[in-house]
Amino acid sequence: MHNGSFNNCNLPLWVIASRYFNDNPHPLEIQGVKEGNRFLFEKLNKLDSHEERALTFNDYMSVKFQLHLWQDHTGSARKSIKNSYLRYLRGWMMDSNSIEGAVLKRWVESRMGVTPSFHRSRIRNIHSEEYFEYSVDVMKGSARTNAIQSQFDILYEYCQFELVRKYPRLTIIPLYRGTYDASEHDVIEQIDRRTQIVRLNNLVSFTSDEERAWEFGSTVWEVFVPLCKVFFYNDLLPGSIMKGEGEYLVIGGEYRVRQVMCTVG
Repeated sequence: MHNGSFNNCNLPLWVIASRYFNDNPHPLEIQGVKEGNRFLFEKLNKLDSHEERALTFNDYMSVKFQLHLWQDHTGSARKSIKNSYLRYLRGWMMDSNSIEGAVLKRWVESRMGVTPSFHRSRIRNIHSEEYFEYSVDVMKGSARTNAIQSQFDILYEYCQFELVRKYPRLTIIPLYRGTYDASEHDVIEQIDRRTQIVRLNNLVSFTSDEERAWEFGSTVWEVFVPLCKVFFYNDLLPGSIMKGEGEYLVIGGEYRVRQVMCTVG
């Protein structure tokens, strides 16, 4: 993975992307986001119900970014407001190599400092033609909406707020990823026959359901993921955005992966 020169996070990029961080995670914060949206998090702290908090979050985002006013505008302004963070999450679920997927990967790159290693094709480095094509998709996607990176900032911090309540005693959870071509990932170290250190793309999809992971590939990996590297998960917001239950969007880097053996029965 080719890392950028800076980030907008409380820890340096080389720490966030490392295998050692995944074994010993520390809280991540996007600088200034919680402070700048203090009213939201103070209000969320007073609510006991996940459903109430989710509705409060949606209402806050709608007002802050004027998402509810899209019908009052015309032309490009109308499209810009209508295309909220929800549109980009849905776009990722349809195709992670879409324009929406590029914008999400750019958020990880700009906030965490970790550049993508794949977008439609393998990205060799930031000077490559593949990186240029990825950047073109980012520009096309960013022009479609209003302050989308700031929307993702608040979404990430809200996700972290909820994960503390969903997993009060945990900092790491097991997740699963299916792939048809495990060789497309860079192998950093072969630990044993079934365990490797691999370099994953800067944003990747996982599931908490091992059986469901087999729907996405002939090879399934079990990975222990720090909660602080979860950007979004399926039941964070009301209504189904992702394709199925138990799906997670995870910030990438170097991960220890263990191949799961297929059981017939």
